[in-house]
Amino acid sequence: MTLLEHVFFLLCVALAAGAQTLSGFAFGLLLLSLTSLLDIAPMQDVAIVISMMTLANFLTVFGWRWPDLDWKRLMPVLGSSLVGVTGGLWLLHTLSGSMNVLLRILLGLTIIVCAFILVHGGAMRKTVSGPGAFASAGLVSGVLSGLFSASGPPLVYLLYRQPLPLPTVRNFLVIALACNAFFRLVMVAGTGELTWGIMALSLEALPVVVGVTWLVRRYGMGRSVEAIRRLVCVLLVLSGLSLLVPGLATLAR
Repeated sequence: MTLLEHVFFLLCVALAAGAQTLSGFAFGLLLLSLTSLLDIAPMQDVAIVISMMTLANFLTVFGWRWPDLDWKRLMPVLGSSLVGVTGGLWLLHTLSGSMNVLLRILLGLTIIVCAFILVHGGAMRKTVSGPGAFASAGLVSGVLSGLFSASGPPLVYLLYRQPLPLPTVRNFLVIALACNAFFRLVMVAGTGELTWGIMALSLEALPVVVGVTWLVRRYGMGRSVEAIRRLVCVLLVLSGLSLLVPGLATLAR
């Protein structure tokens, strides 16, 4: 990467971190879409950086001490996520290279669908969903983690509709996303893709994520949460379309 590409990469990280802090989602999807649009770094490398940032977020929130969790509901998520991450990584490697245009189309579709799901949410349930719902969300989350290191949307959609205390939901999310990131990093490291260059890129992004998160929490949290969520979703849809439309045009030739 050139110096200018590093600057643009950090600007993308800052924008994605700000959107994540304001809206509660979108870091992975937004960073992937922006870096793909600008052709700054390979999608696979950026996905690894996102996994590293997810683990860093876990350590920032909890340190080395895990909070009390409902393991009865967490275990189906983690078990199915492991299967999903494996399948997602297989898909990523299958679609990379000669079928890279299909990967960009899939990313664009994923971003658009996730944006609509997250902005519309759904009605709050009167009772907590069963293990099957948690396992299904974990499986889809794992596939998205393996493909794009963006495992949040399925779990966000499921958990924020449950009649559970908000701190419990947030802790559940942080743990589940961190475990997905860990599963992915272990598998990627096993294939030799976790290079020193990617680790250096992660260290480069970390202070930007921490700094932007602190600034937004301190000075930018007075806005309407719902308006911000919709603005972020519009940004996601536009970035998804900008990946999807050129990809479909390429296939149509």
